[in-house]
Amino acid sequence: MSINKETVKISYSSIICTEHTRIEGDVTIGLKNVIHPTAKIIAECGPIIIGDYNLIEENVTIINKTPGIIMMIGNHNVFEVGANIQTPQIGDHNVMESKCHVGLRTRITNGCVIGAMCNINYDEILAENTVIYGSRCERRLQHEKPSVQLSQIEFLGKILPNYQRIEKPNYRLPSTTATTIQSPTNTTNT
Repeated sequence: MSINKETVKISYSSIICTEHTRIEGDVTIGLKNVIHPTAKIIAECGPIIIGDYNLIEENVTIINKTPGIIMMIGNHNVFEVGANIQTPQIGDHNVMESKCHVGLRTRITNGCVIGAMCNINYDEILAENTVIYGSRCERRLQHEKPSVQLSQIEFLGKILPNYQRIEKPNYRLPSTTATTIQSPTNTTNT
């Protein structure tokens, strides 16, 4: 386990399994997230802010390699086993399937699915509800966002503490930060 409690902020009710899990740098983890063993979240070149109700499975790597940019991950996202994520922007209700790779240049909006083993790193912002699939990373649009994993998160929140060492929360999100995390794709004019 490698979690620096001085720089990693874990909000109330998130389940962070500590077995072989590595969380380094300025990382803020929102409410009701589940992070499985062997996941890596590394704020190498800038902070990482993870919203609420995200599911991060085994061997997922989330790394901020963009200097001076805050990596923003929204709410209700699923990162399946072995996904490798480097994009600095992920909206809400997305699924990153097993062993996919999302590079620095691609931005993910809302309701997108990156298929198993797909490797994308194009200089683009994916349209909402884009599905990338197959060995040639083909694309289509779906009509509905991926389903929310609330029941799975609730179940894992009850079961995992019985079988895993869980890192204790050490942070309470201010209410203004919570609303900022909910919509990382929105910008405000001042």
